[in-house]
Amino acid sequence: MPENDRAFNYDLDYRNLNLREQPELYRVGRGEMGVLLVQPYKSEILPYWRFKTPEIASESSEKIYQLFLEYKEKRDFIGMDMARKFLQMGYTRSRRYANHRTGQKYDGPVPDEQKGRSGAHGRDQLPRNEDPVKAKSARIFYGKYLQAREDEQYKKLKKEWQQTYG
Repeated sequence: MPENDRAFNYDLDYRNLNLREQPELYRVGRGEMGVLLVQPYKSEILPYWRFKTPEIASESSEKIYQLFLEYKEKRDFIGMDMARKFLQMGYTRSRRYANHRTGQKYDGPVPDEQKGRSGAHGRDQLPRNEDPVKAKSARIFYGKYLQAREDEQYKKLKKEWQQTYG
């Protein structure tokens, strides 16, 4: 795989790391990788991450996007990337609840050896039943996610980051 596509490093001791102080350890990864691990950003963004109703999703996505802009002002790429990941996760989780009332996508428990990994792991996918309220929450987060992802300074800093740190 190309150097700038290196996966997020799940082997680090994130409970005891402050990646603002040790930014060289951060890896972008793909999608939402590491969104619930990287401190201090997780603690700064997570309290605002909500999607139960469109009103809550709108308020949440606006606040997280505002944090994205504050990190941008400071040229804090990790903060920008983490805010982008939370916006993406707002979309994907809202979408999951829009498709599956309980949020459970697959039938049956996750096998012990597969816990902590994504995917079906041989389980059948449960039928979808569209919830228009959650679907609206998903669209709200998706719009803010796209704003962050397509931000020109974010894209520039991401490219610089990947060239410098891999």
